[in-house]
Amino acid sequence: MTPDVRLARHPGTSTGLVLALVSAVSFSLSGPLAGALFETGWTPGAVVLVRVAIGALVVLPFGIRALRGDWGAVRRNARMILAYGALGVAATQFCYFAAVQHMQVGPALLIEYSAPAAVVVWLWLRHGQRPARATFGGIALALAGLVLVLDLTGARVSLVGTAWALGAMVGASAYFLLNARANTGLPPLSLAAGGLTVGTVTLGTLAAVGVLPVSASAAPVVLGGTTAPWWAVLAMLGLVTAGVAYVTGIAAGRRLGARVAAFMGLLEVLSAVLLAWALLGELPSPVQLVGGVLVLAGVVVVQQGEASAARRATAVLAASA
Repeated sequence: MTPDVRLARHPGTSTGLVLALVSAVSFSLSGPLAGALFETGWTPGAVVLVRVAIGALVVLPFGIRALRGDWGAVRRNARMILAYGALGVAATQFCYFAAVQHMQVGPALLIEYSAPAAVVVWLWLRHGQRPARATFGGIALALAGLVLVLDLTGARVSLVGTAWALGAMVGASAYFLLNARANTGLPPLSLAAGGLTVGTVTLGTLAAVGVLPVSASAAPVVLGGTTAPWWAVLAMLGLVTAGVAYVTGIAAGRRLGARVAAFMGLLEVLSAVLLAWALLGELPSPVQLVGGVLVLAGVVVVQQGEASAARRATAVLAASA
């Protein structure tokens, strides 16, 4: 069985969509929370490292318990866990922050969030999983919406920054593809725990050798007009934007498959804009709102197109049985 399968083979599609939405919203909270920490003197590297480390510490006990003593599942999936932590966790974070040192945030995010299109192409070329015709229309709608949401007016592009952003896109694509591997015998909690642990070690190593600059502050953090202690914001980052986000993302991927889960992940961008409005007072422009509608439309078109293709495939299999 290939890593991504049709929706008809995944029980609990509705549950998967809810889990994907929870994951996207959880990830999106990292932007406003991290942005508030940056204002007090925290570097992006320090925020990412502590966020992933807290997530690993929180999820690890649950991941071990979910194994129910079956450590063979860890040994059998050791390479996948290493790839998940190195690519899906560490590379995605590190490459993105490296990219924004050379280019503006908008173009960097646009390149990174082209991951759903990369997932579609990979599954088509590598595994022969031709996407539904509607999927192509959904891709066009979603990417057009992203351009508007990210507001690329006057954006400058750097070749070095583009290379780093492409690295982040590869990491994000690996995250969705590995999430969808349902027949590994490894519970979602265990994969999340292993991946976050590997990600923490990888990012910690980069920080130790000076490649990932880290600097912190104990100053209070201002969020939504209120003041919060720095440790409370970090705890929220670790618990929600790492622990909850990765666990629900894996569970969603196994129910939906990589294609639909990847497009549901685009909702993170919309949620980030709305949370920045609520917590930081950054009002979205009318153009961004239009872009949000297009992204939503693209996600719906992809999901419905894949569901229709799955029903047709099931009917063909039933007729030939």
